[in-house]
Formats: sequence, structure tokens, C-alpha cells
Amino acid sequence: MSMAPTLAAKRADAPAHHRGSRPIRALIVDDSAVVRGLVSRLLAEQPDIEIAATASNGEQALKALAGARFDVVVLDVEMPVMDGLTALPKMLAIDPDVRVIIASTLSKPGAAITIRALAAGAADYIPKPSASRDLTSAATDGDGFRRDLVIKVRALGEAGRRRRDQPAPGVGSEEVAEGLGSASWPLRRTPPTRPEILVIGSSTGGPQALSTLVGGLPADLTLPILIAQHMPPHFTAILAEHLARIGRRPCAEGRDGEPIQPGRIYVAPGDFHMIVGRDGRRRVIRINQAPPENFCRPAVDALFRSAAACYGAATLAVVLTGIGADGTRGGEAVVAAAGALIAQDEASSVVWGMPGSVARAGLCSAVLPLEALAERIGHLATGLRP
Repeated sequence: MSMAPTLAAKRADAPAHHRGSRPIRALIVDDSAVVRGLVSRLLAEQPDIEIAATASNGEQALKALAGARFDVVVLDVEMPVMDGLTALPKMLAIDPDVRVIIASTLSKPGAAITIRALAAGAADYIPKPSASRDLTSAATDGDGFRRDLVIKVRALGEAGRRRRDQPAPGVGSEEVAEGLGSASWPLRRTPPTRPEILVIGSSTGGPQALSTLVGGLPADLTLPILIAQHMPPHFTAILAEHLARIGRRPCAEGRDGEPIQPGRIYVAPGDFHMIVGRDGRRRVIRINQAPPENFCRPAVDALFRSAAACYGAATLAVVLTGIGADGTRGGEAVVAAAGALIAQDEASSVVWGMPGSVARAGLCSAVLPLEALAERIGHLATGLRP
């Protein structure tokens, strides 16, 4: 019989580098006292996280932010007095460095609201338990809500805390961002083959980064674009609609057996892996529910591996902001096939987990600020080399 980890075990499991450093300060905002209590308890069990304050609506949260500094806010959307969407921009105006995690329901309306919140500056979201059965499950399920909540609060809190406590000099030029003159990571030569497909992986901070990247791509770019963004069902469909408007090109969730066509964007459906396959001589989208990779489905690794297998050296892969290391093993496959991989730099990433992993592994031909990625993709697609 499985049992929830004890408090002592959870404290012992905390990463060693957290011990002795300032705790991550969290503000929990929800009109439900039960949800506030649950989230507060699950986070307070972690030795590196401090529940610095709670609030039952956006107005109370703004007063708390005006009087103290927090690293992370877990913010409900539907609240009396002042809702989360109204409070969000006001929070960021008070403290631009605070990281806001939206607590959202897994419904289609909840997905639409979450995408709006992410576009307005929220860093990430967490599916919100609602019914009493869900609350009970969330309190005991070490592989579900508890894990996601702790991982996201910890990763975003660390990023915010480092920015506050150890400010780093800003990158002054694209050349520095690419690593020239820096021993932080090795860079590979840009492969000579012009790409025939663009595959993108992203997670925390990804919807905002994808909006910037897709919106900045050249209008005449004809590469098919396949995206694996860590998101549940409903959310990926709303994201695809948003990217279609931003990018001014067709974008939808990928469908099994659909031919891959130039100039289109395909988003992996939530809870499904999206990969590249073959139907005779045609390259097509394949959708499956194989086991999660890196706790994720869709997984970036699965998409990258399949693209490398079908397109070889004509594969261009991009890793954007996100927690963890998804994309590294798939990136190895891209590089082994003589394809190209580029990553978002740390300064422009909400969390430099995924792009940092591929950069440190020596898989990248460039590590660039988010604003520079679209131009580089355009150059590579037309055969230009930096």
C-alpha cells in the first residue's frame, strides 16, 4: 500500500543547495479557505518554502504585496471583491520580479482564462483542485498536484530569489549571449544543411515565449512548425488558437495521420505525445499515449527524436524556457543526425531549466535572447549563416 511521504522524509528529500539559504517566500491567494489551507500546508512541508502570507481576494493580495516582498504568488482567478485577472497586472506593477502562478480549473473556460493570464504576465499555472474528492487526492497524491505545485513554486521562487539576492550583469550583446568569450557552455558549428522542419519545445513561461517567437517569424517562412508545450487537454487547443492569431498563419492541434504541410503550425494535444511519422513517402503527424517522458505528455524528447529520425540533418530544433531537462535527449538525437539546435538564453527565460540543460550538454549552435531567435530561424531557413 502506498503512503504519502512523512514530513521528515520530505524535508530530508529537499535539494542540498536549498539548505542554509533564504526560504522562498510565497503568498497564497484564494477565496476558498479550504484550498488556501491545502496549498499552504503542502508548501509549508518543504524546508525551503515559507508561507509568508495568505489572502482571500485580489485586493488583500495587493495590500500584502505593497507591504512586503514575495518570490511567488499562487493566485486564484475567480474571487469576490477583486478577481485574479484584475489583480495580476496590478501585482506586477507593484513588484515586476514576483512570479505569479495561476490556479486554474481544467475546463475549456478555465483554459481560456489561463492563456489570457499567461499573456498578461503570469509565469505559469497549476490545475486547481475543486471538489472535495479532488482536495483529498491532492493532499495525498505525491505524483500529482503536490509534486507539480512544489516543483513550480520552487523553480520559479529560486529564479526570482536569485534575481533579487544576486543580481547578474545584463547581457549587452547577442555575441555575449551566444557564448563568445564565455566558458559557460560549448557551442557547436551551425550545420550546413538548410532545415525542412522546425520543432520547438517549451514548458514554464512557454506560452509567452511562443507568442514572441511565432509573432516575430518572417511572413515568408514556409517551414512546418511542430510545438510540444507542456500543457493539459483544453489548454493546448486554446494555445493553438492564440498562436494562429499572433503568428498570422494556420495553427491547430496536430491530428493523427495528418500530412505535415509547409507554412502550418501544429501543437501537440494535451496528454498526447506528438511525433513525426511516415505514411509511404509522406511525412505525417502521429499522436499517441505512450508513457510520459520526464513526467510529461506531450514530451519534447519524443517530438525531437522523431523529427531527427524522419528529417535527419534538415531538422532545426529550438528549446525555450521551462523547468527540468525535457528536450536534452531528443536534442542529442537531432545533433547526432547532423541537425541544428538553438536555445533561449537564461536572461530572457522564466526558468532556464530546459534550455540550460541542452546548452550545458554542448548541443547548441547558438544560445540567444528570446527576441533574437525568430531572426536566427529566418536566416537558417534561407540558408544564411551568422
